[in-house]
Amino acid sequence: MPEGDTVHRTAAALRRALLGRPLRRVELPQRPPPLPRLGSIVDRVEARGKHLLVRSDDGLTVHTHQRMTGSWHLYRPGERWQRSPRAARVILGVDDAVAVCFASPVVEVLDDPAVARHPALRQLGPDLCDPGADVPTVLARARHLGTGRGIGDVLLDQRVASGIGNVYRCDVLFLHGIHPDRPVDALDDQLLRSLFEAAGELLRANLDGSRRTTVPGAPAGGLWVHGRGGQPCRRCQEPIVVERRGAHARYRYRCPGCQPA
Repeated sequence: MPEGDTVHRTAAALRRALLGRPLRRVELPQRPPPLPRLGSIVDRVEARGKHLLVRSDDGLTVHTHQRMTGSWHLYRPGERWQRSPRAARVILGVDDAVAVCFASPVVEVLDDPAVARHPALRQLGPDLCDPGADVPTVLARARHLGTGRGIGDVLLDQRVASGIGNVYRCDVLFLHGIHPDRPVDALDDQLLRSLFEAAGELLRANLDGSRRTTVPGAPAGGLWVHGRGGQPCRRCQEPIVVERRGAHARYRYRCPGCQPA
C-alpha cells in the first residue's frame, strides 16, 4: 500500500498537469453517472493521508484509494500506456496530458456534501505529511484508540494519524528501539510524541524524492530495517527479522538486538 508521501507526490504531479484546466476526456469505466462533465475545470487536487481527491468546478470529486494494487500515471496525449487499458479505472484528460488511475479498488464520484460526510475521510487523523499537523490530537487519538493494542498496530491506524505506512512504521520503531508489540499503554507521553513526530519528519523529508530514504547519508532508497529481512542491522549487525502479523498479515521488520521483546 502506498505511504502518505507517495500519495502526496502523486497529487503534486496531478496538480501540475490538471489544475485550472478544462477536462477534455472523462472516463470511469466501472462507475455510473454522474461524472465530472466535459469542459469543467479542475479546481482542486489533494491528498488526505492515503486518499486522493480530484475536484472539478461542477462540484464533483473523483476519490481514489490505491490500497495494494492501484497507481496513477501521467501521459502525453497519444503516448503508449505502461499498463493495459483494461486496468484503467479513471481517465481524466486535458489538452496536453492524460491522467490514468489503474487497478484502484476504491473509485468514487462524490458531490461536496458526500465528501464532507464520507466515513473514511471523516475519520482520518491529522495528516503527518503536513508540517502543521495537530500532534496533540494525534496523541489523544492514540491513547483513546490504542488501549490494549501494540504500538506497531496503532502507528498504522489512519484514524490516529494519516499517512504512516509499513515502511515508516518499521523504521520509526527501530529508531526508538521499540518492539512493535509493546503496548501503547506502556509508553509515556514523551516517547509516544517522539514516535509520531519522527514519522512526520521522515514522511516530509521524502515528499520530493523518487526513492524513499530513512537513513541519513545513505544512498537513495536506503532504509533502516524495512525490506532488509536477513540482512545485518546497520547498528548492531544482528540479522533483521521479518514476520507477518496483524489483521492484514503485513510484513514487519525489526532488529532483535535493538528491539528486544
